[in-house]
Amino acid sequence: MSKWNRKLNQFLKKYTTPFTFAAGILTVLGYLAERVTNMRTATIICYLVATVLAGLPIFFRAITGLRMKAIGIEVLVSIAVFGALFIGEYSEAAIVTFLFQFGTYLEQRTLQKTRSAIRMLTEMAPATAWRLESQTAEPEEIDADEVKEDTLLLVKTGGKVAVDGIIEFGEGYLNEASINGESVPIHKVVGDQVYAGTILDSGILQMRATRVGEDTTFSKIIALVEEAQDAKSPVERFIDRFAKWYTPAVVVIAALVLLITRNLDTAITVLVLACPGALVIGAPVANVAGIGRGAKDSVLLKGGDSVTTFAKVDTFLFDKTGTLTTGHPDVTNVYSYTEDIPGAMKLAAALESTSDHPLAKAIVNYVKKRDVTVEKAVASETLKGFGVRADIDGNVVIAGSKRMMTEQGITLTKEQQRDLQEAQRNGASTVLISENEKILLLFAISDKIKDGAAETIANLKRLGIKKTVMLTGDNRKTAEAVAAEIGIDEVQAELLPENKLSVIQKMQREGRIVAFVGDGVNDSPALAAADTGIAMGGGTDVAVETSDVVLMRSNLESIPVAIKLAKRTVSVLQQNIVIAVSTVLLLLAGLFAGYIRMASGMFIHEASILVVILNAMRLLHRTKKS
Repeated sequence: MSKWNRKLNQFLKKYTTPFTFAAGILTVLGYLAERVTNMRTATIICYLVATVLAGLPIFFRAITGLRMKAIGIEVLVSIAVFGALFIGEYSEAAIVTFLFQFGTYLEQRTLQKTRSAIRMLTEMAPATAWRLESQTAEPEEIDADEVKEDTLLLVKTGGKVAVDGIIEFGEGYLNEASINGESVPIHKVVGDQVYAGTILDSGILQMRATRVGEDTTFSKIIALVEEAQDAKSPVERFIDRFAKWYTPAVVVIAALVLLITRNLDTAITVLVLACPGALVIGAPVANVAGIGRGAKDSVLLKGGDSVTTFAKVDTFLFDKTGTLTTGHPDVTNVYSYTEDIPGAMKLAAALESTSDHPLAKAIVNYVKKRDVTVEKAVASETLKGFGVRADIDGNVVIAGSKRMMTEQGITLTKEQQRDLQEAQRNGASTVLISENEKILLLFAISDKIKDGAAETIANLKRLGIKKTVMLTGDNRKTAEAVAAEIGIDEVQAELLPENKLSVIQKMQREGRIVAFVGDGVNDSPALAAADTGIAMGGGTDVAVETSDVVLMRSNLESIPVAIKLAKRTVSVLQQNIVIAVSTVLLLLAGLFAGYIRMASGMFIHEASILVVILNAMRLLHRTKKS
């Protein structure tokens, strides 16, 4: 682009809006001068000036497009306007340019409004940080952009966390609404992860920066929303291809009309009325509005493709641990076979404190809550997949599964076998504790089902989801108990990550459109393979990068809201296309029937643009839960 073109482009960008409204005022004045005072010269001057003011941006875009070998609707409008001026229809030329520019103005205003989610996120970004040379040094205020990795930072009460990092000193309650949408502050202590953009409601922290600049979770969320709103849907891509052929075709049709009718006015009117303005704007404004609404609800939809595919999903697959359940096992029942229960508890906690297995941690926490002193066992031996064995005060203490007890030569009584079966029927994982080949305790441990899980599954079925399936590496009895409680249709248990991938691929071969819901870390292969991967990762890297939909609140209730929003978005997009195409066809039919002229037709044409914009803006209203 030449220097002159750049200056003209900047000038037009700056003054397009005032020019448009000035053109509108002049058009009205021209109409009054013609109808009220019958001042022909004043009328023509008003119309011509209005045409120039509103037409300049149109003509510039048309010429720029032609130079890039792209024939857009601006070319159609420009030809029509010059044709109208040639035949002396000055009012039509002014009305056409004003209405076209006014439609463009409404489009831009709507897109700005629908992109408010990005603006809100950007405004929440921290501007400064307090740097510490050491834990005892005086803090120095610096720009957030100057923070380097491994820098020690101070976060004061009421202040924003500038970058992602780890707490090294202090504790407090952080409001993480900017990351996960939850307004309830979360208690953070030494060793916990903190994210840029979150606010310290109370306490004081010293943290070590781990990710800075564009690498922070907060920055990635902003980038994700921006990319999503710019990404085009299949319908938008089709319309782009269609427009390349449509404009030349309309010019040819108008030429044929001129040859047949010998009426230049009619041919020019064909050019004006055939402009697919509502068609061009209808699809992108719907997608941008839907994605913007989702961002406000902490549901990040990764662009038009993701929205369109998500709306077609008929099968939902769920990971269990951390998705349908909390991912934090707790002891739900204890069966005792000894009179010294506190002593047995102490032995169990001493042995399990040597393991980092989730079930072991659940037992240690359970014992600690009962004010039993926990002492770590000495010289313990871990048998992977089975349990732990150690000598404690000269006694052989074992914690593990029934299989481990059998391998150690320990036989369960009928009562103990009955209790074990009862616990497993209830969906609990089980750990047996023995001392010197005698069973002392049986712990039943369950991963608590998340609040709203059953309601979520029911809502999905009401939204037309045909099948729900749980895919888990847990044992079948536990998985089936969870599935039965929340209403999952099918369970596939004891799966490795590659097994989950095979299940997804098999269902896709059967013609199902599959959504997989996982935690965004262990389930990344499944998230990537599914037609729609839905991550409940609370903003983790893998969740943001691997999935198609990210539920920043990490709660199940967001899933029906997300799919309902996707269905609404696609529905509005389709409605807009029908409105746009129908308007053009009806206008052309009215023209040839003698009911429509250029000015009235252009008014209806621009009204259709306003209709599709208003229709898309309905998406900005909150999507209610089903």
